[in-house]
Amino acid sequence: MLLASGMSRSSSSVSSSALLLLITLLAALLHCSLLIQLTVAKEQYHEFVVQEAAVTRLCRKHSIMTVNGQFPGPALEVSEGDSLIVRVSNRGSYNVTVHWHGVRQMRTGWSDGPEYVTQCPIRPGQSYTYRFTVAGQEGTLWWHAHSSWLRATVHGALIIRPRAGVPYPFNGGKPPVREIPILLGEWWDMNPIDVVRTATRTGAAPNISDALTVNGQPGDLYKCSSKDTTTFPVKSGETNLLRFINAALNTELFVSLAGHTMTVVGADASYTKPYATSVLMIAPGQTTDVLVTFDQPPARYYLAARAYSSAQGVPFDNTTTTAIFDYGTSSSRPAMPTLPAYNDTATATAFTTSLRGLRKAELPSRVDESLFFTVGVGLFNCSTGQNCGGPNNTRFAASINNVSFVLPSTLSILQAHYGGAAAAGVFTADFPGNPPVQFDYTAQNVSRALWQPVPGTKVYRLSYGAAVQVVLQGTNIFAAENHPIHLHGYDFYILGEGSGNFDAGRDTGKLNLDDPPMRNTVGVPVNGWAVIRFVADNPGVWLMHCHLDVHITWGLAMAFLVEDGVGELQSLEAPPPDLPLC
Repeated sequence: MLLASGMSRSSSSVSSSALLLLITLLAALLHCSLLIQLTVAKEQYHEFVVQEAAVTRLCRKHSIMTVNGQFPGPALEVSEGDSLIVRVSNRGSYNVTVHWHGVRQMRTGWSDGPEYVTQCPIRPGQSYTYRFTVAGQEGTLWWHAHSSWLRATVHGALIIRPRAGVPYPFNGGKPPVREIPILLGEWWDMNPIDVVRTATRTGAAPNISDALTVNGQPGDLYKCSSKDTTTFPVKSGETNLLRFINAALNTELFVSLAGHTMTVVGADASYTKPYATSVLMIAPGQTTDVLVTFDQPPARYYLAARAYSSAQGVPFDNTTTTAIFDYGTSSSRPAMPTLPAYNDTATATAFTTSLRGLRKAELPSRVDESLFFTVGVGLFNCSTGQNCGGPNNTRFAASINNVSFVLPSTLSILQAHYGGAAAAGVFTADFPGNPPVQFDYTAQNVSRALWQPVPGTKVYRLSYGAAVQVVLQGTNIFAAENHPIHLHGYDFYILGEGSGNFDAGRDTGKLNLDDPPMRNTVGVPVNGWAVIRFVADNPGVWLMHCHLDVHITWGLAMAFLVEDGVGELQSLEAPPPDLPLC
């Protein structure tokens, strides 16, 4: 009896313990479920209508291409992991595509957007729906047209915040009091499409812009512009996050805010170690996130931007755009910052080389593809019967490894790749991994025999998972300058940059393999080099090009063709049913 009684009490105790454990587990599962619900990714749907809108700038009325009648276009705000579905309807008079600049587009290359590279254009009266997920990226990206020069006015911000419950890795983890998107741009006092078409007919350099802009407005230093100058109200003591985007077509920009220190915390939707500075240098295509604490005497302060122009003797827009940060004392005259000289390469270099990745880089221990690409401008000789407006009766050209990129017109490269042998003739897979001719790339007098590139639609084929290192070497053919090189579909580590010709024996040991910044657009220094590295883990066709639109117009581009890996998750998705026809 005593034994039986003891056994009964023991069984009851075990049963109670098991029940308590079960309740605890259920509570934990419920808590995890709630956390998952809080951090679950969302799907957003947007309608983009490309249409004309009337605006007035520099005393003149213009009809410009816009999205939804807005200039700049609507800002898209997502959390990391969200999916976007954007239906683009073309009610304008030009072909158009939209590129989601910096988005990785994992397996969704059909939504990347560059005209005739991943899709045929959306023709007037037609539409196309872009579908993609924003994963593994936080910070500031942007979207823009990728047809001709439409992106002059067809662009907007893409803001990516951490998932709910995930802290920012700066400002003590607290979100900033307010976030301010700042889109820097260029304005022509005529239709930008007419500007590039006029230049293309003769091969001449296109007209430079008539103004620089902040959020679409030139600012106080231009005629008929003061009443519409962009103004940002701020409060004393607040720390705000300024999200800079250089949406200009052809101008790298120095940027400064009078009386205030800017602390860089991110670039191209990758976090950086905090870097305090009074001046930024942002190339077209690049974004830079900075924290600013408004701790100065209450007043009004100019944000100002002007060109960094590294090419000697080449015309550029030498004006200054301004916006106003206002503490609420509208009567005071704004203070003006001191900006570097337009050709201050030392300041530009000091800025770019000061950026460091927030965390240790996840670099592969091997390099499977070691590539060397020369980038620069050149000249085509004038053919009989041609009207040539370049120097000494030539036409301007540009190239990578002496290949001047030519867009196809009957089918996109990605469609041709996906279609296999049935679509032969659209491109060839023989892009050179090294310069066809080695020479002193930054010499003062490069032989004229090297000035004329070869036109072609060539891609460089990469195996899935290959570790790729590219030396980007600027040349001094015709005119050396800083080239902002953008790679679609990938972020890459910038391991280093330098002046002169890259020397593997001398320069390899100087590369930063610890905390290099990660970006999608790198400035190749004037008469210098930059080294980037990435892993080819995204199948598809990915354009690499100079983000000075004048240069991509001349052919400064190439494309990587990344093969499928093993299985569905390493393979390009099938094309969507509404993919536009050529």
